[in-house]
Amino acid sequence: MRPSTRRGLARAGLVALACFATACSTSRISSIVALGDSVPRGSNCDCRPYPELTADDLAASGVRSVTATNDAVGGATSADVLDQLESDGTVIDHVRNAGAIEIEIGAKDVGYSKSCVTAVDCYTPRLPSVEKNLAAIVARVRELTSGHQVAVILLDYWSVWLGGKYAAAKGPAYVSAAEELTDRVDAVIRATAAESGSYYVDLRAAFKGPDYTYDETHFLSSDGDHPNAAGHEQIAKAVEAVIGSASR
Repeated sequence: MRPSTRRGLARAGLVALACFATACSTSRISSIVALGDSVPRGSNCDCRPYPELTADDLAASGVRSVTATNDAVGGATSADVLDQLESDGTVIDHVRNAGAIEIEIGAKDVGYSKSCVTAVDCYTPRLPSVEKNLAAIVARVRELTSGHQVAVILLDYWSVWLGGKYAAAKGPAYVSAAEELTDRVDAVIRATAAESGSYYVDLRAAFKGPDYTYDETHFLSSDGDHPNAAGHEQIAKAVEAVIGSASR
């Protein structure tokens, strides 16, 4: 996909959001549950991660308190999240009672490996499983929350590998492969959001600007892989902007 096409789709994801089977007013949201990997979990950041910050932002803009339950797990893949929703009674109960579900998953499915190195085509056979699992995750969330409206929020990645100066230090082949693989994972997340009537949050635009050209290093923790405190704040703002614009 060409960069100009990606940018157009990103902007569309931020503006034209479907409200099918979602809670289209933030005033209705009193609880958030986060599912996913180490990013929503808040790994490598001694800070308040974005699911909790999202709850803070929604509470500040509404008239009621908003709670957050963080069921994300560091290192989780899309299959792991689906398994949580099918067999973990605690997570199932949390989801059943949630007003909003934040889901960010897929990066670990295509994690950098010494066998594939920077050969993007070596990773792409894993993408159909990501697509299948993510669709099943959203469907399972809809099933568990069928008795009430719920906002399902899918977040993508600024990079599925290292980002900013940390990626640059690995060389141009690494940067190019990371960008292309991120394109493909984010396309799966964006398409799933559109097909399922879920909210879509473009974190690459949030971290790298609308043209994906800014250096996101200042939003990254010391490992170059996870957000720092400023990064989590930026993600929370992006989520609130997306669901807030859809409710107005």
